[in-house]
Amino acid sequence: MKKVIPALVLGAMVGLQAHAAENKDFNYHVDRFADIEVLRYEVPGFKDLSLQQKKMLYYLSQAAQMGRDIIWDQNGRYNLKIRKTLENIYTNYKGDRNSKDFKAFEKYLKLVWFGNGIHHHYSNDKFTPEFSREFFEEQVRALPADMLPVCKGKDAQHLIDVLAPVIFDPTVMAKKVNQDGTQDIVATSAGNFYGPGVTQAEVEEYFAKMKDPNDPTPISYGLNSKLVKDKDGNLKELHYHLNGLYGPAIAKIIYWLDMAKNVAENDAQKAYITKLIDYYITGDLRLFDEYSILWAEDTKSDVDFVNGFIESYSDPLGMTGSWESYVNFKNKKSSERTEAISNNAQWFESNSPVDPKFRKENVKGVSAKAITAAMLGGDAFPSTAIGINLPNANWIRASHGSKSVTIENITEAYEMASHGNGFNEEFVIDAPTRKLLEDYLYITDMLHTDLHECLGHASGKLLPGVDPDALKENGSALEEARADLFALYYLADPKLQEIGVLDNPEAYKAEYYKFMLNGLMTQLNRIELGKDVEEAHMRNRQLIAKWILEHGKKDKVVQLVKKGGKTYVKINDYKKMRDLIGQLLGEIQRIKSEGDYAAGKKLIDTYAVKIDPKLHKEVLNRFSKLDIPPYRGFVNPVFRPAYDKNGEIIDVTLDYTESYTDQMLRLSRDYSTLGCSAH
Repeated sequence: MKKVIPALVLGAMVGLQAHAAENKDFNYHVDRFADIEVLRYEVPGFKDLSLQQKKMLYYLSQAAQMGRDIIWDQNGRYNLKIRKTLENIYTNYKGDRNSKDFKAFEKYLKLVWFGNGIHHHYSNDKFTPEFSREFFEEQVRALPADMLPVCKGKDAQHLIDVLAPVIFDPTVMAKKVNQDGTQDIVATSAGNFYGPGVTQAEVEEYFAKMKDPNDPTPISYGLNSKLVKDKDGNLKELHYHLNGLYGPAIAKIIYWLDMAKNVAENDAQKAYITKLIDYYITGDLRLFDEYSILWAEDTKSDVDFVNGFIESYSDPLGMTGSWESYVNFKNKKSSERTEAISNNAQWFESNSPVDPKFRKENVKGVSAKAITAAMLGGDAFPSTAIGINLPNANWIRASHGSKSVTIENITEAYEMASHGNGFNEEFVIDAPTRKLLEDYLYITDMLHTDLHECLGHASGKLLPGVDPDALKENGSALEEARADLFALYYLADPKLQEIGVLDNPEAYKAEYYKFMLNGLMTQLNRIELGKDVEEAHMRNRQLIAKWILEHGKKDKVVQLVKKGGKTYVKINDYKKMRDLIGQLLGEIQRIKSEGDYAAGKKLIDTYAVKIDPKLHKEVLNRFSKLDIPPYRGFVNPVFRPAYDKNGEIIDVTLDYTESYTDQMLRLSRDYSTLGCSAH
């Protein structure tokens, strides 16, 4: 998936409109632990929807939750056993819940819930338990036999023997996704996309034999399968479909999609839901492409959703999709902004600062809208994006267009929860710059997301015969950089005033400053001292910021300056910064269009990975005084259908009162679909 992951949110409210909040006393804060804060988001406008739309959103919300076990298993082969074991210990515990071991255990459980497994959702590092192995083993042995998540014939000691090394040994499954191109990134990644003993070279050779460089409409090879070795050592794909891997979960997803199909808003929507069901039944990737085309071409429906194996960031080779779901409906007022941008897609493409041979001559079907999220699922929960752009297949985007969304109520929840946190006063260089951010950062941030998703990912083209997977482990970071650069370049263009989405030609400077500040400094708060930048979106931001800093050094376009013993970002020439953005965009588009792996790797290795340890330590120290969580995610509202005496739904309401712990335990109780067969 092409998506925008939120950066660290600045503290100013920067023009946030109060229109979104239906309840002015809405409490966004839910829980806080380790480096994470859990929020809730409001769903403004839900109560005004028709009963048919409410029913469809309810059915889609059920489908979104039925796939939860899939993402847990994809993130690691032991995750489901670990989750069930930890939850049963938590609910069965008879000792002092204020004891040091239990408090540490509770914190670990909350982290595992948030990461959909034992690895951090952003850094990919394995969580380190702060409770003892002896405590864990004692609690496992104390569980009743029917609370042990083991297959027939296995006991508590077997469970301990399997899980204890995975949880406590830092060398076992240490990294969910390893992007170090000097290593075998398949063999050294703990994600469950490949079977034991499968190597990177074997995966690349296996799929290379399948790909036809002359095929103008290639399927997304490996998108919905796990590559394993049979008993003779031969590679084979285990496909995700109704009668294959994850079948029990997929059966439940299909049931609720079928319910949603029966209350579809129009024939076009009914057609693509039917096609998605057919794909889930068969696992046929040609059907997935047909579904994607129908979905992208439906721009009339207000209710919309994503459901499937789509996001490929968790596969070290960027091929297999993690299961995820977004359920949403159109924010009609805010969509006026996104539609103004998408209606001018050809102008933006034709005036892009890249070599004309890498531009699309005829931009087709680019649609964009602002949406209100109503349910997040799978890899989109609890941590979520603030914007998405699909389909991923380059040939579909070129021939049939793409659909981009900005998730407005999620963005507003982040902003509302960050109000008055002291960030701007600590990190922004001076009062005039803080005023600039207060006046224009919210709208330029939203526009950055709009441009990134709607036009950035939809821009450019591959040259004939170029493999979409040619950039390998660096593909995700470079693709995000390409979209960010496209958005940044056009934020400063007078075209935005011409089409009525900005009212001040200087407004773009707010986003330029925030982007450089985040890429050079403040996102380092998300990284442990001494470690490299790992996550694709963070690599993208550092790549851009450091490249601009270095290439603008002669003219002092951007500087890191000292003031009162602290480091600040200072931008001296915004226009020259835009010129540099255009130059880098041109080079990264060339790399993508030509499939130039070596040049892409050089950019990543030079600018995106390494961190100045002194600056890193300073940033961590300054953040520690503010007590701002580096990461945030959400609990979902709870859908409450009301029924008449005949069992027909007569209304659906939303309940925002559920706690983080209660929601996670309820999801495990009501939406566990995979057992021993998943392992």
